[in-house]
Amino acid sequence: METENIMKIAVTSKGADIQSAVDPRFGRAAYILIVDSELKNLEVIDNQKNVDAFKGAGIQAAATLGEKQVDVLLTGYCGPNAFRTLQAAGIRVANDANACGTVEAAVKAFNEGRLAFLKDANVDGHW
Repeated sequence: METENIMKIAVTSKGADIQSAVDPRFGRAAYILIVDSELKNLEVIDNQKNVDAFKGAGIQAAATLGEKQVDVLLTGYCGPNAFRTLQAAGIRVANDANACGTVEAAVKAFNEGRLAFLKDANVDGHW
């Protein structure tokens, strides 16, 4: 069995299912969906507590993903503090996932190698 190749992928989302649109924001996304690379398991994180946070939304969301032992984050934009927190947790960040449309399409694009990994934050903080 090839279970060791299955990754936990977090995707920022505007809704609570894999047909929802990808949210381009990381820390202030309405939801973060965690799926495996085969799209067989789904965990929904309601991120409402961070949507209206004055500051630290990205850091809090990144800490949550670290606790969930996520391997990769697919999103549109990731600020510097969140990016450093994700890096410290060993989570790689792929951007432009919002251009894919849905969460499902973003995961498929990632699996096909069509999403690039960020080397650094791609937006200023408090975006």
